[in-house]
Amino acid sequence: MAMEKPMISGEVPVSPFSRLFSMPGLDCFNIVTIGFKHEANPSAFVEGLKNTLLNHPRFSSILETGVGGKKAKWIPTKVKAEDHVVVPDIDPTIQNPDQFLEDYTSNMVFSPIDMSKPLWEMHILNMKTSDAESFLVARFHHSLGDGMSLMSLLLACSRKASDPESLPTLVAPKKSKVTNVLWSLVARVWFIIRLMCNTFVEVFNFLLILCSVRDAATPLMEKPIATLSPNKFIHRVISLDDVKIVKNAMNMTVNDVILGMVQADSETNSKLKRSLENVSLRAAVFFNLRSNKKIEDLAKMMAKLSTSRWGNSIGYVMIPLWMRSENDIFEYIRRAKTIMDRKKLSLEPLFSYVLLKLTVEIFGSKGGKQALRNLAMRIFGRSTIILSNVAGPSEEISLFDHQISYVAASVSGFPQALIVHITSYVNKVIINLGVDLDVIPDPHHLCDHMVEALQMMKSAAEEKCSADLNV
Repeated sequence: MAMEKPMISGEVPVSPFSRLFSMPGLDCFNIVTIGFKHEANPSAFVEGLKNTLLNHPRFSSILETGVGGKKAKWIPTKVKAEDHVVVPDIDPTIQNPDQFLEDYTSNMVFSPIDMSKPLWEMHILNMKTSDAESFLVARFHHSLGDGMSLMSLLLACSRKASDPESLPTLVAPKKSKVTNVLWSLVARVWFIIRLMCNTFVEVFNFLLILCSVRDAATPLMEKPIATLSPNKFIHRVISLDDVKIVKNAMNMTVNDVILGMVQADSETNSKLKRSLENVSLRAAVFFNLRSNKKIEDLAKMMAKLSTSRWGNSIGYVMIPLWMRSENDIFEYIRRAKTIMDRKKLSLEPLFSYVLLKLTVEIFGSKGGKQALRNLAMRIFGRSTIILSNVAGPSEEISLFDHQISYVAASVSGFPQALIVHITSYVNKVIINLGVDLDVIPDPHHLCDHMVEALQMMKSAAEEKCSADLNV
């Protein structure tokens, strides 16, 4: 048995999720579309990247996938920003620039990427659409990091539009103040009991799902899983204020409303609703496992060429989708909240991450690759949809002196017919759909139904608020 070559200084082993996302058949990419309020200057981006992104260890390293039983690792290399920035010539007389942006993004996702260079690229498009004056369309290999990592990195490279010298800030979660020590102790004990009970139930259900059959045959599951792959990416910008109207009326979170909106989509689509009425469907939902990292820490890391915890620190859970017809449209949100509160108050996301990690460690670098692939195909083969969301800044920011209009994101490479990714930026929510056109030939129609479901919820929320005021 040949001995493995030890890693030299600067080389870093690849995490389990990064190995998973770089496997043949599961070669995953994050796709980020940033709209700007003014025309883009490519030279400003090249200079900005030299002072920020190129100083990040992952974005200046080559991924060695571990062929022939070797351990996968990151190898530092010299990077030229110009090799990663593409500025295509665009006909200024384009009839439908919105359609052009969708087609360009979808085609870029499936174009070959040079594995001998760091696995990222940025395309700058100077063209006006209904939402922005110019665009940066970026492709990052998922082994570089998850959505939360990339959003944090975007913020670390950006500055406040109102103060060009200050880093953006994220809204910190509110912490409850302790007023009674005894009550605090009782609440903590009760929290631990609920955490243990929920973890036992959810992990048991998770293992049952892995051992069960694939989701029931529906229009979304007509193709064999091995042939499923999103090949069209679209996004829609809607108002965050509309979501907050529903959120405040129901006393729930923005995420609860978004998940309810996705499930209520079937309420506005009678054909899809009938096909899903009596079947059991599940969605794979990704969770961020890292503690909130300060934007300042990432900025310092790039400035000092230092290392920090980075990469794919995500877990996932399986949630049942409620696609039945309801007279009360708020029922979708209530069910979404009940399910997600239980998932959040469990260790199922951590368990799923540990399961992947143990799979690699137990089977080793050679057998672990096939074991990881088998596990991943079982996970995605037992879910119909992938749901993910990333919260963006609540204030206007600029990237290399370009004021941002919105940020959309999605992911390619998963064997699913539908991927729903939600991002937020200031007062906007961006719905991004990745679809397999053989299964969902008209993704715009599907997106219309989601927006229509939100408008129905908004109207019902306004009626509820008016009724409460009249009582």
